[in-house]
Amino acid sequence: MGSINRYIFRTTFAAFVIVLASLTVLIWVTQALHDIDLVTSQGQTILVFVGITGLIIPLLIAVAHVLNKLSNDSEIIVMNSAGISPWVLFRAFVPVALVVSLIVLVISAYFAPKGLRMLRDWLTGVRANVVSTIVQPGRFTSIESGVTIRVQERHNNGQLLGIFLDDRRNPAERVTVLAETGDLLDNDKGTFLVLQKGMVQRQQANERDPAIVAFDRYAFDLSQFAGGPQAVNYSIRERYLSQLLFPDPKDPLYAGQPGQFRAELFDRLIAPLYPLAFLIIAFAYLGAPRTNRQSRTLSLVGAIAGVALLRLIGFVSTVFGANFPWMVWLQFVALTVAVILGLVIIRRGLIIEPPAVITDWLAALTERISRRFATS
Repeated sequence: MGSINRYIFRTTFAAFVIVLASLTVLIWVTQALHDIDLVTSQGQTILVFVGITGLIIPLLIAVAHVLNKLSNDSEIIVMNSAGISPWVLFRAFVPVALVVSLIVLVISAYFAPKGLRMLRDWLTGVRANVVSTIVQPGRFTSIESGVTIRVQERHNNGQLLGIFLDDRRNPAERVTVLAETGDLLDNDKGTFLVLQKGMVQRQQANERDPAIVAFDRYAFDLSQFAGGPQAVNYSIRERYLSQLLFPDPKDPLYAGQPGQFRAELFDRLIAPLYPLAFLIIAFAYLGAPRTNRQSRTLSLVGAIAGVALLRLIGFVSTVFGANFPWMVWLQFVALTVAVILGLVIIRRGLIIEPPAVITDWLAALTERISRRFATS
C-alpha cells in the first residue's frame, strides 16, 4: 500500500469511526428513551443498553467527507495532474469498504441476532422476576392485564407500606385490596404477597353494592406472575445465519412462515455488499476531478439520492419477498446494475453532472433569493 493509499485509508477510516460513534450514541439514546419506561416500570435498575446500528451510512458519510476534503484542497486535481487516474484513487478506498463489509457480515451473521437474543432473554428475566422487582413507590403499575398495584413506600428490608391492589381479570368480579403493610413470601407452594391490616372489596358484576371484608392477614397469590424457567421462542430476526441457511423443518415458526425465513436470509447475505455498492455510487458522483468553481453540491445530492434509492429497493425487496419469492432477487439485480454502471463511470473517468437546464434554474433561483434578502 503506497503512501497515498495509506493516507486515504487512514483519513477515511478515521472519519468512518467518528461518524459511527456519533450515530451509535444517537441511536442508543433514542432506544434507551423508548425502553426506559419498560425497564423502570418493572422495577429494574437501568442496565447498559447496547444498540446494534448499521455501518453503511457512516461509511457513505466518511467517503463523501474525504472526497469533498480532497476536492476543496485541490488534492484530486493535483493527483490527476500527477498521473493518478480516478480509477487508481478509487482503489485506495476499497480496503475501507472491505473492512466495513467484513464487519457487517460478522454482525449480521452472529452479533446482531446474539444481541437481540440477549435482550429477549433479559426482558424474559425481567418478566419472570416481576414479583420481587415490580414495586415502585408512588406509582400505579400494571403487572398483568387487569392487575394494578401501588405501594406508598418500600423499606430497605423489603417490607411494603400503603398497598393498593386492583384485580379486574374476572369480568364477573372485581377485587380491590387495601392494606397497611405487606411482605413477599416464597415457599414450595408458590409466591405470595402477604398483607396485614387491611380490607378486601369484592364487587360482583350483577350487584350494586360491594362486599367488604376486613382482615388482619391476607395472602394474594402471585405465583402466576413469578419466575421459573420460561421457554423463549426467538423470532426470525433473532436467528443466526446458520439457522436461516439450514432451518429445522420441524420448527413451527419456519413451517408457518417459510417466506419470512427466505427474505431474511437474502437480506443477511446481501448486506455485506452494500458498503461496496455505496462506495462505488459515492465515488462515481464525487471522485472525478473538478475545479473549485464547479459546484459539488448537486453531485453530493445525487450520490445521496442514488444510495437512498438502492436501499429503498432492498427494503421493498425484503418486505414483499416474504410473499413473492421472485422479489428477493430484486435487490441483487439493483445492486448488480448500480455496481456495474458505477465501475464503468469510474473506469472511464466520466463526470456525472445534472442537465444544464437544472443548473441554470437553480442558479437563477439562488440569485433571486440572494437579491430578495439583500433588499430586505
